[in-house]
Amino acid sequence: MKISSAEFVISNEKLISCPKPVMPEYAFIGRSNVGKSSLINKMVAKKGLAKTSSTPGKTQLINHFIINNNWYLVDLPGYGYARVSKDKRAKFKGIIYNYIEKRENLESLFILIDSRIPPQKIDLEFLEWCGNKGIPFALVFTKIDKLSSKEYNTNIKNYQKELLKTWETMPTFFTTSATNGKGTDEILALIDSINQASAQNYPHQQ
Repeated sequence: MKISSAEFVISNEKLISCPKPVMPEYAFIGRSNVGKSSLINKMVAKKGLAKTSSTPGKTQLINHFIINNNWYLVDLPGYGYARVSKDKRAKFKGIIYNYIEKRENLESLFILIDSRIPPQKIDLEFLEWCGNKGIPFALVFTKIDKLSSKEYNTNIKNYQKELLKTWETMPTFFTTSATNGKGTDEILALIDSINQASAQNYPHQQ
């Protein structure tokens, strides 16, 4: 898929304030400081579209972007550790879970995982929740440029081993780098295929 346009639409914390669900939607989420905004910017080839920061917890709202005037990309608040109060973390959790469970045009969730570190309890628990709720998702391992191929392949195999303790098969996954763009074309190809398969659900696109 070629990205011809990528524009910010709206930021909000309430599901009711999201754009009308007339286009397919794909949301990106991950633990704080996983490199989510940087990967989004690289994927749509528009530096600064999603706001990046060295401070964990920068994304605090549901951020909608319209891509190619055809589908929505959503940058969600990170889950887990962030330098915010306990009350704010609880608020973020409420925003995230409400959106994921109830957003009717959410075609897939992309869950970002830092490829440099061992499986984290908070990531595994979030994946388990998505599985129990029947949320369609794919895993996106980030920052692979920071490791040798042997190192990140070993880490991903450790992740597979952990997941297969409770999952029958390994979920679809991608290995990515926001630095060199590895994996972004593959993510866009999956989005394109889902868009085509779901076109009948969005009459205005036909």
